[in-house]
Amino acid sequence: MEIFHLSAECYPVAKVGGLGDVVGALPKYINKLGHSAKVVVPGYDNKFMHENEFDVVHRGQLKLGWFLFSYTVLREKTNKLGFELYQIAIPDLFDRPNVYSYEDDTERFLAFQIAFLNWITETNQRPDVLHCHDHHTALIPFMVQHCYNYPNLRSVATVLTIHNGQYQGWFGHDKLHYIPDFDLSKISYLEWNGTVNPLASGIKCAWKVTTVSPSYLDEISNKANGLENLLRWERPKSSGILNGIDTEVWNPKTDPMLENHYTLKDFKKGKSKNKQFLCEQFNLDPNKPLFTFIGRLVGEKGADLLPQVFSSAFYHFGTDINILVLGSGDPAVEQELSSLQNFYHGYYNAYIGYNEKLAHIIYAGADFLLMPSRVEPCGLNQMYALRYGTIPIVRRTGGLRDTVLDIGDGGFGICHNETSVFDVVHSIGRGIELFNDSKVFDAARKTSMQIDHSWDKAAQNYIQLYQSITP
Repeated sequence: MEIFHLSAECYPVAKVGGLGDVVGALPKYINKLGHSAKVVVPGYDNKFMHENEFDVVHRGQLKLGWFLFSYTVLREKTNKLGFELYQIAIPDLFDRPNVYSYEDDTERFLAFQIAFLNWITETNQRPDVLHCHDHHTALIPFMVQHCYNYPNLRSVATVLTIHNGQYQGWFGHDKLHYIPDFDLSKISYLEWNGTVNPLASGIKCAWKVTTVSPSYLDEISNKANGLENLLRWERPKSSGILNGIDTEVWNPKTDPMLENHYTLKDFKKGKSKNKQFLCEQFNLDPNKPLFTFIGRLVGEKGADLLPQVFSSAFYHFGTDINILVLGSGDPAVEQELSSLQNFYHGYYNAYIGYNEKLAHIIYAGADFLLMPSRVEPCGLNQMYALRYGTIPIVRRTGGLRDTVLDIGDGGFGICHNETSVFDVVHSIGRGIELFNDSKVFDAARKTSMQIDHSWDKAAQNYIQLYQSITP
C-alpha cells in the first residue's frame, strides 16, 4: 500500500509536541513492514530546510478565495528519515520559522492542504490512503469527497488521527470561500456549533477515525471541547491505537545526545553518571532523588500547579530532594518557575525553553518524571522515561492510564487520580520512599526498561486498519 501522512509537524523537520514525534516515527515502521509510507509537511523556513538538500518535484498554483499563491513541492534527497519526505513551500505563508501561532494560521494550513491535493491530482497520483493528523489537515477528507477539483480522489480512503481534540481549527463562515468549489448542499459536513470546524469535518468525512490511545477515545466521547455528541455518533468507525516510541532514537545504549550510555546490565552505573552530569550543570546534589518535569508549561499538562507543588514539596520534605524543570509555555508560569531558583538555590533549578539534547540527558539521569496532566491523549514522555529507567509519576488519564501501572498494584510507576497540589506532593513523597528502598527502586527501574513501547505493534494495528478500508 501507498500511504501519505499529512501533518503540520514531523520530527526532526519541525516539532512542537508529540504530534511531531509520531509522524516522524510511524511511517518508518510502516515501511519496515513492506509498505510505502510518505510524509508531507509544510516547508518552514527553519534549520532542517537550510541544512538538507531537496529535489524540486512539482511547481503549481493554488487559489485561496480571491488570492493566488505559487507553491513548490520539495523532496528530501536521501530518505535518511526512513521514508520519503515532501515539504510544500508556499512563499508568504510558510517562509517563517515557527509552526503555529500566526494570525493567518487558517489561511496557511488551508493553503497547504489545497496545494497537496492539487499536486497529486495534477501528477495523476492515486495513493491507497491519505492519513491526516489533527485539525491542520482534517479538511482533506471533505475536499476529496465533495470539492469539484478532485474527482479522481473520491475513492481514496482517508484516515484521521486525533492527537489532541481540544484544538479544532475553528474559523468563521467569512472564510468559507477559501475552500475549493463544492456543492453547497454539503456544507453541513463542514459545520459544527455554528462555525466551520475542520476537526469536526474530518471526523464526519474520514473513512476511519483513530485516537492515540484507547483511554483517550473513551475520554473525548465525554469531554472534547464541544465534539462529544459527534464523537459518540461516529464511534462505530473510531478506534484507539496506542502510540509507540522510536526505539532507535530513544535507546540509552546508543543515544548520541547522552554523556554516558548504558544498558539493562549496567543501568545503575550509567544513570548515576548521567545524573552526576546533570547535577553538576544545574548545581544539584546527586545523592538526593531527582524529580523532573519536561514539557509545555500549560494548563493541560498541570504546569500551572508546579510552582505551588514544588514549594509545598520543599516545605514537607525539606532539602532532601532535587527538582529540575525543562519547558516553556505560559509566561506567568515561566516567571514563577524561574523565580523559585532564588528561594531554593542548590536543590531546585529550571531551564526555560526547548532543548532536545537536554531532554534526553534528563530522561537518562533523572530518578522520577512528573506528569500531572489534566489532558494527555497518549503521552510519549512517560514511555521515554520508562525506556531510560526513570520512574514516571503520572495522573491516571488518557494514555498515561494505558501505559503506567502503579507500583502498589504490582507495576513500575506512581499514579494519582487528580491534578491537584495534594495528589502530586503526596506522590513525590511516595517517590522519596521508593528511592530510599534501593532494592525495590532498582527492580522497578529494571522492569520499566524492559517494557516494549516500540512502534512495531502500533504500525501493525494501523496496517490492519488501512487494509480494512482498501481493496
